[in-house]
Formats: sequence, C-alpha cells, structure tokens
Amino acid sequence: MTPVQRSTFGHLNRRSFFRYSALAGAALGGAGALAACGGNSGDSSGGTTADGSKYGRVAVQLSWLKNIEFAGEYFADAKGYFREAGFGSVDLIAGGAASTSVEAGLDTGKVWLGLSAPQTTAPAILEGLPAKIVATTYQKNPFAIVSSAARPIKTPADMKGRKIGVQDTNQLIFNALLTANGMKPGDVTVVPAQFDPTPLANGEVDGWVSYVTNEPITLAAKGFQNTHFLFADFNLPLVAETLTVAQSTIDNERDKLKAFLTAEIKGWKDAVADPAESARLAVEVYGKDQKLDLAEQTKEAIAQNDLVVSADTATGGLLSMTDALIEQNIAALRTAKIDIEAAQLFDLSVLREVYAENPGLK
Repeated sequence: MTPVQRSTFGHLNRRSFFRYSALAGAALGGAGALAACGGNSGDSSGGTTADGSKYGRVAVQLSWLKNIEFAGEYFADAKGYFREAGFGSVDLIAGGAASTSVEAGLDTGKVWLGLSAPQTTAPAILEGLPAKIVATTYQKNPFAIVSSAARPIKTPADMKGRKIGVQDTNQLIFNALLTANGMKPGDVTVVPAQFDPTPLANGEVDGWVSYVTNEPITLAAKGFQNTHFLFADFNLPLVAETLTVAQSTIDNERDKLKAFLTAEIKGWKDAVADPAESARLAVEVYGKDQKLDLAEQTKEAIAQNDLVVSADTATGGLLSMTDALIEQNIAALRTAKIDIEAAQLFDLSVLREVYAENPGLK
C-alpha cells in the first residue's frame, strides 16, 4: 500500500464525507464527544489552560500513515516548536485508507486542523462544510506516471495507445490529467490496478499512476530502472498536503492558528535542511510501528524537498501560496468538474500575517 491511496479526486466517492461525519458522530457520542476528543482547544483570549499552556492540547489529523511525508510536523514536535508556540501538546493522528477524512473530522470537531488536498476539501465545502485551506506543504502534488526507462512515457501524449495501470480511487484525477492535455479516455488503455506496482515491473502495463516520492524510488531499489512525469508539470498544478481548518478557527482563534503555523514553518525548515534526520524521525520515532526502511525514507525525503521548496517559497516562505498558484488550482479543479471560487477554498491571510510579523522565518 502506498500514499497514492488517498488525496485523490475519487476520495469522496470512496469515502463519503457526510456519511463518515454521521458515523463518526454516532460512534463517539455526537459532536460534543468528538470535540472533547480533539482536546483542550485553549483560551484564544490569552489565558492559560488546565495543563498550564496558553493553547492546551490540539488534535491534528495527517493525510496518511506516519511516514516521511510529515517530517515537518515531527521536527516541530520533537524540537519543541509546538510547545514554544504555546501548545501543551499536539496530537498527530495518523490517516490512512480506514480512517475518517480530515473534512469529516473538522465537521464534527474531532480534529482542530488537518492535512488534506484541494480536490478533497473543495467538494466538502461545496456540500456545506465551513472550512478553508490556510497553507500548503507541497507546492506541487506528487501524482506522477512512472514507466520503464527502456520504454519511457515522458508526457501525457506519450500515453496514447499504451496500457496505464490506474487505481480505482485515482480514476478521476487521471481523467482530469487527460482532459487538461486535450486527450480522451479512449486514447489510452486503462488497466484497473491496485497499489503494488509489480505489474509495471513485469511488463503487464506501460505506465502506472504513482506518487513521485514513492513508487519510482521503491521500483529502482528493486532494480527496475524507471522514469516519470508529474501531473503538476502538465496542466494539473494542484498543491498537496494542505493545512485545513474550520472557518471558526480563523475567525475566533487567529492568534492560536498563527502560533501553530509559526511552529510548522520552523519544523519544515529543519526537515528540508536535514533529510537524514527527517527519515530517522519517521522510521525510529513517529512511524516506528510502520516498519519503514531508513534508506528508502531518506531518498523519499530528498525527493519530497523538490515538492516543498520552489522559487515562490524562496520569496514567500515555506507553506505559502502565491495568488497565481491559487488561481491555477481553481482552474485545475474546474478541469475535474469541481467548480469553486478561490475565496471559498483558500485563506492565506493568516500565514501572510505570520511572515509579516516574523520576516526571519523566510
């Protein structure tokens, strides 16, 4: 199983947002119980909480299992940045195929903040969820088509007449890639796939929908030389690992959110600077139960940096989004028939205040 299982256009088909909200509420005794599960949210007026900290305990849901993708959060926790920012503790809750979605968690109050993706959050907002994306870890989404180096597929056009392994949950984003590049589903032969790329290595298909930080690395480690292209480089420039909160958090807990984002920025600066330590934290501490491979996670950390850092983050700072990138995401969502306005989905004002007040963070 790989991270490609989640953060897809098919997410809400596979795991209905409101259905899971209802189930989560019933399982834990309703929204009140879920809010309690999220922890002491702290006193946004500046007082102290039961644990003596300014903001108390908060629950943050990750978009996947605890692997290298969340290195910045690991650093922020391990090096005390969250505590320095005023939090008693930050509970990092693993996501995964069997977990409730971030959007459902926000709706019920189970989580205070979650890591998700525009193509997952936008439909939930259109269904009535009062939430916003306030920052993004990845400037580019990691979706890619990986292929054999001997028979490379370097562009969407190269897929014409070829067999492409596509997981059910990734059908919609794959179709959006085709549409964005003037292609039709009939231009390629879609082969239903699971998440183990062995069929590509065996020559059963010519290309495979993957995460650039995962399958290309694991296949190469097994001796299968490969190449890939990113969806983001071919007219589908969606961001990923977006930080999403309830609208009430922006309205009523702005200082608390700014404190959290400050700690996040510090954590991700450390993660970018030290891929080896990022991998160690993932393998030996936070993802210890996942039995991750240190060498592989180190390579993934290095690859991940190309998604986290860009020319825009050099000027705007990590986790930021330019207005142009926001509009590109809105256009990409429309390609997938998700019609939403930028102001409905994004609010980068809090992060921009953080950088304005702390220019040394850049």
